[in-house]
Amino acid sequence: MAVVTGESLKSELEMFDIACQDDTILDKMVEQCICNRIQADEMVLEWVAYSTTKNGLKLTTDTLEYFEHEVLNKKNKSKQSFKKEETHNRTRDIHSLQDLIKAEEEEENLLDAYSTPAKGSQKRALTTPEHPHSKRSAALLTSPGLLLSPASSSPSSTPSQKYSQRGAKGEVVVSFGAVQGTRWAGRKESGAGVQLELLDGPEDSLRCSYKYMFQRLRDVRNVLTEKIEELGEGLKAHFNIEEFSPVSLPAQDSITVLGQVCCDSNGKLNAHSVLLEAGPEQGGQQISVDLSELKDYSLFPGQVVVMEGMNTTGRKLMTSKLYEGVPLPFFTSEVKMEMSEEPLNVLVACGPYTPSDSLTFDPLLDLINVIVRDRPDVCLLLGPFVDSKHEQIEKAQVTETFEAIFSRCVESIVDGTQSVGCRLVFVPSQRDIHHHFIYPQPPFSLPSLSKDQAQRVTLVPDPCTLLIDGVTFGLTSTDILFHMGAEEISCGTGTDRFSRILKHMLTQRSYYPLYPPVEEVNMDYEKYQSFGQMPLTPDVLVIPSELRYFVKNVVGCVCVNPGRLTKGQVGGTYGRMLIQRSAASDDGTRVSPCLAAQVVKI
Repeated sequence: MAVVTGESLKSELEMFDIACQDDTILDKMVEQCICNRIQADEMVLEWVAYSTTKNGLKLTTDTLEYFEHEVLNKKNKSKQSFKKEETHNRTRDIHSLQDLIKAEEEEENLLDAYSTPAKGSQKRALTTPEHPHSKRSAALLTSPGLLLSPASSSPSSTPSQKYSQRGAKGEVVVSFGAVQGTRWAGRKESGAGVQLELLDGPEDSLRCSYKYMFQRLRDVRNVLTEKIEELGEGLKAHFNIEEFSPVSLPAQDSITVLGQVCCDSNGKLNAHSVLLEAGPEQGGQQISVDLSELKDYSLFPGQVVVMEGMNTTGRKLMTSKLYEGVPLPFFTSEVKMEMSEEPLNVLVACGPYTPSDSLTFDPLLDLINVIVRDRPDVCLLLGPFVDSKHEQIEKAQVTETFEAIFSRCVESIVDGTQSVGCRLVFVPSQRDIHHHFIYPQPPFSLPSLSKDQAQRVTLVPDPCTLLIDGVTFGLTSTDILFHMGAEEISCGTGTDRFSRILKHMLTQRSYYPLYPPVEEVNMDYEKYQSFGQMPLTPDVLVIPSELRYFVKNVVGCVCVNPGRLTKGQVGGTYGRMLIQRSAASDDGTRVSPCLAAQVVKI
């Protein structure tokens, strides 16, 4: 799928004499193309058809919202139903497949019996015509080689041509804070004396052996109920609300109700399908919500809100006011910590670390060179390291175990940065094929590391909250921006979608506030209650996504999407930050510890 840009959409619109100079509109169209997986020409054709039926509707951000709800969402539903039907038609009886394989093996054994002793048994590999294994690639498969060298353990030993020919290496694409004249280098003794601590509960709770996905529906309901009650107490105290009324009780006066936003069907949420589900204390029932009187709102499934309005029939709430969540306070140390004169240099990168057309880790080698050059104090490295969505892994074109590939990948990073001495933090991903597909995700296990190597390496779960030299970092490798971006609805907010989603995360106090989660996220709600919530509002939130990179200040938290190190067959981006814990300003207001941040092309 080609990358959709504002320029490509603009040129397509000009073909239909639709002039669009507003970058906000083009950015929104790009976002809709990504979320709905359509190309620029298809997007413009759909819009032209839609606007024609609406008597020449003008192209604005508001009309694009209606277009998304009325056209794109229905198109997605039809695609999904077609895929399910196609998958059903392709199913085969497993016994018949096994019989076919067995018959072919017997035939080969019979042929081998008549072969000469010099030739020996030469069984044919059961490969498909689409992906034949050549003799050259088979020889490479058996060669152990070095993982990060061109002689990889995959059939494709040739480095990616598109990646090697990429341009704009080292170009800064996003800047934040006082970056002019900034020296992007670590302290004199990089990594030495850096205090790094995990704040999420007992560290061993996700390391120890436990059975996941054995949860009962009642336990899931209890976790969701506790979340509603906990956030409700915060809202009640912040907005001075006396009490919450039952959602289904008819009343002639205005009432205030607490509940969780949900959809009235299995489809995507829209302004006419919003339900509010109350906790047990407020009756535990669902009620339809009318949003027509609200001037602005932003809602998503799973959001805990307080609504004020009229409910004369007991069946529909005419909402006149919406109270959203309140973020937690920032970290304050009870122990007086010494302030360093030099800021902390933090590098952050997110996988995949290989191009999609090759399993050679050239982008990772380039990143190691950047680390050696800039000498950061801390490197935050988020998965996937062995990407389950990689073309060659999906087609089973590797013979080495995934665990072996991952171990060699990590050892290469540790050995390659040994001269720098920086602290390395490894965060797993749902797309790491060798690791547990569960959320929250346990940290990696690296028993092969030596004692000296292990002192520099910190293995953390996904998500987690880290305290680094008195500054808190929230880390998650799960693409919650993409997941929530496809589900959130808004009207008249005047802010971009990224800022709204990030604010929702901070006010809902969760690294994954969406409920129900998307199909690819296997949520364990018992562990989610302990490890998926934010213990405080982090100073810096690292939230990598397939969507466009950015650095934003949202309610005092610096949110960084460094992008991915590779985007398909070409190079991607990584992030870097200068952090320094600082005291409050003269007027007592909080000063952000993030002095500067940049997103840079690899």
